[in-house]
Amino acid sequence: MMRVIFIHADGKGRTEAEVQPGEILLDVAQQHLMPLEGTCEGQMACSTCHVIVESADFARLPTASEEEEDMLDLAAGARRTSRLACQILLTEELDGLTVHIPPESRNMQGQR
Repeated sequence: MMRVIFIHADGKGRTEAEVQPGEILLDVAQQHLMPLEGTCEGQMACSTCHVIVESADFARLPTASEEEEDMLDLAAGARRTSRLACQILLTEELDGLTVHIPPESRNMQGQR
């Protein structure tokens, strides 16, 4: 079992999730009610699952593809350590990964 830590958009709250290697970060985030929409269902056609990876953890991730970089250019509040949660495959090497939910995130699914 591994651990992923989500820092809430307000910067104060945090949620720790136990995960299995092989899970996708977006799926874990949604299971733990993080406000990441994932409109395109992992097809890299949107940036609604944008997260900011803790600086110390960023180097542990595989390099983003050119397509992911293009989508991150459209993300509100993107930073140097921004990634799309749908593109992060959780491996044992990423145990303890910490990601911040951007303050600009909006979960349209939760606003019915």
